[in-house]
Amino acid sequence: MKMRPLFRALVLLLLTLAPAALASCGSSTTASGETELSFWIRSSGSSYTKPLVDAYNKTHKAKIKLTLIPDANFVQKFGTAVAGGNAPDIVAVDLIYLPAFSQSNQMTDITDMAHQLSFFDQLSPSHVRLATFNNRIYGLPYSAEGSILLYNKTLFKQAGLDPEKPPTNWAEIEAYAKKITALGNNTYGYYFSGRCAGCNAFTFLPLIWASGGDVLSDDGKTPKMDSPAVKDAFSFYKKLWDEQLVPKGAKVDNGSEGLNAFTTGKIGMVGSGAFSIGSLKKEHPNIDFGVSYLPGKDGGTSSFAGGDSIGIPRGSKHSAEAFDFIKWCLSDDVQIEQFAKNGSIPVRTDLATNKYSQLDPRYVVTSKAMAQGHTPYSVHYNQLFNDANGPWIGAIQHAVFDGKVDEALNTAQGHFTQILAEK
Repeated sequence: MKMRPLFRALVLLLLTLAPAALASCGSSTTASGETELSFWIRSSGSSYTKPLVDAYNKTHKAKIKLTLIPDANFVQKFGTAVAGGNAPDIVAVDLIYLPAFSQSNQMTDITDMAHQLSFFDQLSPSHVRLATFNNRIYGLPYSAEGSILLYNKTLFKQAGLDPEKPPTNWAEIEAYAKKITALGNNTYGYYFSGRCAGCNAFTFLPLIWASGGDVLSDDGKTPKMDSPAVKDAFSFYKKLWDEQLVPKGAKVDNGSEGLNAFTTGKIGMVGSGAFSIGSLKKEHPNIDFGVSYLPGKDGGTSSFAGGDSIGIPRGSKHSAEAFDFIKWCLSDDVQIEQFAKNGSIPVRTDLATNKYSQLDPRYVVTSKAMAQGHTPYSVHYNQLFNDANGPWIGAIQHAVFDGKVDEALNTAQGHFTQILAEK
């Protein structure tokens, strides 16, 4: 299995592109002489970014020009722009890409400015960790996600379970799933998307972390796919599958049915994220659901801290103005009135509990989950965990559905080792 790391693939791509094909996207000046800063984000972040930019533009001399780029095309377009000298002034991108962007010198060092922020120590730890390369900081948190356990309170009641006492370990997940599945009528106790690589990083890795294990060393350079804690977690999912506590369709689900399966009212528990709270409340108000932490084998909790990081690409001509916007985004008022008010998790741990989250305690749970969460640090994240044909999802398929746990994890360990050895 030959795979190139993200930054190297971008360089090879850029060598094949003619400079004339690179459209200008840098900063400019408006007709009134104001500085205009270009800001690129993934299309999936438009709902909360558009009103944010409008609010900034109404109150600041510098203006932000927002560009939405399809999620699947973002990395390629950004790399092309930086190499061609046409980088935007500000960029917000999935935090998992920051190690590769930083290593390939695509981002501006903002260490000194970051440390001057009075709330720096309250910023999401995982975001800051993934934006740090060689002890220098190249980005700060922009949007936050935290993986959690969704559970159907109605099914809990029907199965004789206390709807206010979600599972706190794997044995309880299994026991609760059995009681819910026993209700019959195509009801199942648990769900996960078996063909979705990224989904299972988001909702399955926390089970390993909460049990004291990991799939990578702290520095992200050594694989631990064959470690006991990882084997225990894969064996647990295999057990849920073997006992038919998960619907058969989960095996081929590429991620499109995860939340949809829960909205049928036939699924007892499923790993999900903060995004699901607003979606369920708005589109499925009749589903009585609870939110809890993803537990470890014998207790403990963890979460995948996701979301986007924001930074200044290399080549920006207005770094000071760009950082002013970043600082404004992280301020108390914006985090509460622009993010929390609209159902998003603040990226500052000191603002997890606020006047809006207190209206629905489920948001407090997700905020706390994000704050205690973890995110794998690797310049090879895409190849390891997101590739639909990569070693992570391959291990899940082979271990859980084929029943070959030891073989699957030994194979994955070898593939992880190969990928991590590439420069």
